[in-house]
Formats: sequence, structure tokens, C-alpha cells
Amino acid sequence: MYCLCCSRYCEVKWNMKVLWLCNIMLPMIAGQLHMETSNKEGWLSGLADAVLERRRENGIALSVAFPVGKNFPAMVGKNGAMRRISPAVKNGSSSEHFGKENGEFLEGGVFKAVLSVRENNIVCYGFPEDVSHAERYDEALEESLKRIVEDASPDLVHCFGTEYPHTLAMCRIFPRKDRILAGLQGLCTLYAEAYYANLPEHVIHSVTFRDYLKQDSLVQQQEKFARRGEMEREAIGLAGNVTGRTRWDRAFTQKWNSGAQYFHMNETLRKEFYGPVWEAGKCIPHSIFVSQGDYPLKGLHYVLEALPTMIDRYPDVKVYVAGNSIVRCSTVKERLKLSAYGKYLLRLIERNELEDRVTFLGKLNAEQMRDRYLVSHMYLCPSASENSPNSLGEAMLLGMPCVSADVGGISSLFTGRKDGILYEGFREGGEGASQEDADRIADSLAAAVNEMWENPGRMQEYCKNARKRALATHDRDRNYARMIEIYEMICNGVGQEAED
Repeated sequence: MYCLCCSRYCEVKWNMKVLWLCNIMLPMIAGQLHMETSNKEGWLSGLADAVLERRRENGIALSVAFPVGKNFPAMVGKNGAMRRISPAVKNGSSSEHFGKENGEFLEGGVFKAVLSVRENNIVCYGFPEDVSHAERYDEALEESLKRIVEDASPDLVHCFGTEYPHTLAMCRIFPRKDRILAGLQGLCTLYAEAYYANLPEHVIHSVTFRDYLKQDSLVQQQEKFARRGEMEREAIGLAGNVTGRTRWDRAFTQKWNSGAQYFHMNETLRKEFYGPVWEAGKCIPHSIFVSQGDYPLKGLHYVLEALPTMIDRYPDVKVYVAGNSIVRCSTVKERLKLSAYGKYLLRLIERNELEDRVTFLGKLNAEQMRDRYLVSHMYLCPSASENSPNSLGEAMLLGMPCVSADVGGISSLFTGRKDGILYEGFREGGEGASQEDADRIADSLAAAVNEMWENPGRMQEYCKNARKRALATHDRDRNYARMIEIYEMICNGVGQEAED
């Protein structure tokens, strides 16, 4: 394995069977199965690549389990061989035919395939789960995961994320709680508390035609996060070991499970963000990039409230927003599909005359995201709550100007007045619903953006510091080595105090 002490690869003296429990089918697996690839969590493929490439050093036999949807197995052949993948699962693409050498179905609707990657085998398991309703716990998950555990017989289970029911199911059924490693990503309990992000009461309780049909009003959305938080806390309470990255997630882990071992482990980002460096002369002047804004927690409404103040100082300022656009309303059908939050964003845009100032880019893949960062004059994180947003890490890694709300765990990876500018955002534990508080946040946001652009020399120093820090935080070799080190400590029963 790669030794952090001597900075070289040492011969491994053990063999370890590790099962990863992921929230999505990894892109590297989807590609081999000719399935549509998700843009989410692409960094996990790089991590899996590293584990497989260094099999001789780490001694790990890797299996990966992931949800595939309730109607994944359309047809099953003799002896459990998979004959066809449902077109519905492939989102409209043609069916693919597989022989038994490619995959088979086990009991409980579990699909198993053995793939060859980097001259090594990786065993993958797809299990049925409706991830579009992550607030619902289906006890059938337990039977599916039991079948996977029986087949894989892992020494250790690493759950990447605690925000889906399958993690709770795994924590319930896996007999060795001291061999469960739960990796924290977001914290749904705390996101639920901050979900409304200072929205006016009349907006919080409004229900559009779309919201009624989908049973997905803002109140219902918040309740879903709260229910996911209940499952998340139970999962963390059962897990013997937890990885996190911030003082914030460590504090709540200890509150919810004081007996769990907490291991500090940074994340590796998507490969597209290693190498390119932002250049001031190649960006669109006074353009702001926001990576997501389709629900209140992400704080886009704060940006729209702050824009008039920015425009007073920088008349050419524009905002570009990636992700789902929830403000389209050019047709009757699109108007009927507007959510309450989408309607509120539209009202802010119209009231502040921002029609030519805000552009919604839609979903972007990793390359498109990277290119948008590089042509933007600033990355802005206006969220009401975050643990350690990968979008901020990506912006820092590219060495671009960054401004962020000082919420959640952000200050553990981004230092204000050194790596960029932190402004006072949503106040955890406060009432957080008054217009006065919303105005305070918008004013603080606008002041931070204006300050960043007022001193180009200081801005360049921030960019340099941010990139240097991100290169260390998101170093692929060190993060891979840290993960292997944690696996070894858990399997050998060795504890360790968490790092800040």
C-alpha cells in the first residue's frame, strides 16, 4: 500500500474483501453495461480505478453495490441469466442483450455482474430501490442487501453517504457494526432545519398545480428531508466507524453516536478539474457562476435579492446558474410545471428587472462545468447549509475567485480572507424566517462580491492560496492512501482520534 509516512508503496501483507455501497451506478460500471451514465459522483470511478490498479499493494478484492430502480429486471432467462435490460431503465435507449457471462439475477431482485477493469475484476451488484422517494424506507431493501452480503462476504462495508434508505438497511443487516464505515456527505437533519432559507411565509405555504399533482410542495419537501434525517441519524447511530471532513460533521457525529470512531478523510474530485488553471484575462468580466439553484437550501433567492446592489457597483454583472432550470414559463405546459419556489424566483427576477442578468444553463457534465468555471469571474456558494460542497472544492482547485456563505462545515476547507471571502449567511438554530434576516444575508453577499472585484491584486492572492489548499485537500494519492489506511485500522481493530 501507499505509506503516508515514507511516501512510497509498500508490499501489502493481508487480503481484504471490501464492499462499497454507493448511491448511484458508478460511471465506470454504467459504461461497461451500456447504461446511461450519471454526472453525479464521478469521482468514485477514479477512486475505484486506483483501488483496482494498485491491487498488488492494497490487497483489496472490491465489490460495489448500488440502486438500479424498481423495474430494472425486465426479463430473466434460465438459471437467473439476464436476457434484457428494460428500455424504461435505459431512458429510451434500445434494449441490450446479455448472456450469462455478463450478468445474472440473484434472489431479491439483485443483479450481479463481474467486470474487468484495469486487468482486475470488480464485482457489481444492482439492487431495486426507488431513489426518487428517498424519504421512504422499504424493508425489502434489507433482504436484497442480505443477499449481496451473503454473496460478497465482505470483511468491511464502506457506505458512501448516509442520506438514502439503503445505508440504514445495510447498517441494520450487516452483523459486524465495527466493520461498517459510513462516509458522511450531506447531513439531511441539518439541511431540513435550514431548508426554507428565509423564504417569506406566504411562499413557504403556497402550492402550485405542479406541487399539488406531485405532492411536492415546499412544506412536503422539507418534511422529506426531515424523514431522511431520521433514517440518517439511525444509520450513523448503528455504524461503528464514520468518515467526515469538517468540524461541523464531526460535532454532530459525536452527538448522534459518541461510540463511533471518527476518521478524517478528504474527498477526491472529478478528474476533469485537475490540471486547468483559471486566468483572469480569459473570463467574462463580472460574471458569477452558481452551481445549483433548484431548491431553497441552495440560496439562489439570496443572489437575486443581492444583484441590484452589485449592479450599482458593476453595471455589467451577470449570473449563470447550472442544474435544473425551474423558471421556464414560455409555454402553457411550462407554466403549469412551475413549482412554488420557481414562481418566487421568477417574481424576484421580474421585480428587480433581472431578465437579462440571470442565465439558467441546465444540466452540465463535468467538462461543461469545468469550462463554465474557467470563463466565470467568480464562483459563488450562497447556500443556507452545506457540509463540504464539491463545487467549492472544484472552483478552488481551478484557482478562481471564490465567495461563499459561512455556513455548516465550509470554514473547515475554505478560510476567509485567505482563500477567498466568507460572508455571514443563514444562522443555524435561529428563527431564520424574518425579512430582516433575509435582507442581512443579501447585503452581506453583495458586499462580499463587490469587495472581491475591488482589489484585483488581493483577488489573485486569494486564487493562489485557494488552489494551493485545494491541491492538498483533494490530492488523489493521499486521499486514496488515507482510505486504505482507515480500512486497515478498522480491520485490525485500531482506533484513531479525528483530525480537524
